[in-house]
Amino acid sequence: MTDTPISEDITPDDEPQVFLVTDEMPLERLDKVLAQLVPQHSRSRLQTWIQGGHVLVNGKVAKLRQTLREDDVITVYEQPAPEDHAFVPQPVDFEVLGETADWIVVNKPVGLVTHPGAGNWSGTLLNGLLHRYPELTHVARAGIVHRLDKDTSGLLVIARNEVSQTHLVRQLQARTMGRQYLALAHGRMLEQGTIDRPIGRDPKVPVRMSVESLSAPKAAVTHYQLVRVGEYGGSNISEVTCRLETGRTHQIRAHLASLGHPLLGDTLYGGRAIEGAARQMLHAHQLRFEDPGGAGMIEFTAAPAADMLNVIEHISWKS
Repeated sequence: MTDTPISEDITPDDEPQVFLVTDEMPLERLDKVLAQLVPQHSRSRLQTWIQGGHVLVNGKVAKLRQTLREDDVITVYEQPAPEDHAFVPQPVDFEVLGETADWIVVNKPVGLVTHPGAGNWSGTLLNGLLHRYPELTHVARAGIVHRLDKDTSGLLVIARNEVSQTHLVRQLQARTMGRQYLALAHGRMLEQGTIDRPIGRDPKVPVRMSVESLSAPKAAVTHYQLVRVGEYGGSNISEVTCRLETGRTHQIRAHLASLGHPLLGDTLYGGRAIEGAARQMLHAHQLRFEDPGGAGMIEFTAAPAADMLNVIEHISWKS
């Protein structure tokens, strides 16, 4: 039993649930007893509440593994699940390059998750969009049309209404939306090429995608063009532009790695870090789409993030 009093800043204003331990209840660990008292919540969630100080025993903050005794009073302050905050407006820093009544083009910074998901239920681009543009609460996924990996920087278009979202999504499906990426890859790549290889979840490494031993494969097509070749530490480096026909998870990363040219800094796919490249050197630098409002083709370009520019500057370019 701990003598630490309950802290006012870790409990909500909602009325707690209170339970009395009787002689008819098994005198077991607190988390096991709670699992029987509030079966609508998982054991892991209950353990999180205990560790967070949201469960009291006899008015004092409980310990995860403490054993209960007869006549103990358990007080439980229920906490919302992380996903309950997924669509809550939050101030998030991101750059807006242009906007109309139909769309917004943002330059997503490195480290910002596009959409809430497991492990990242808050502080995402979606949360920031809802904060800056409250009307997006009426649009599915806050108007997000396509995504970028957390550590990939660059351009995204956001729809401001359902009509525009449908228009932009159809462009993606018809492969008429132009999305071009700038990438730094290990080795000397060919002048140009097309990688047409289905991508699926790697059964051995669930967080990685693969073109071999596929789980639920999906068609994926990437076109690449060599920009220049350089050298760093005695090894060749290729700067390439990649144009997507499809938008699969980790598509460019998995496709280039399948050719033996993983991205610099992309340790998940065999890349190595140079000059502080602590993430994949990939940037969505050009975006082209037809304006849903009828203004014709719209095009944006954005320079790479500072860490990628630093890597580029330290490579001895040959051509």
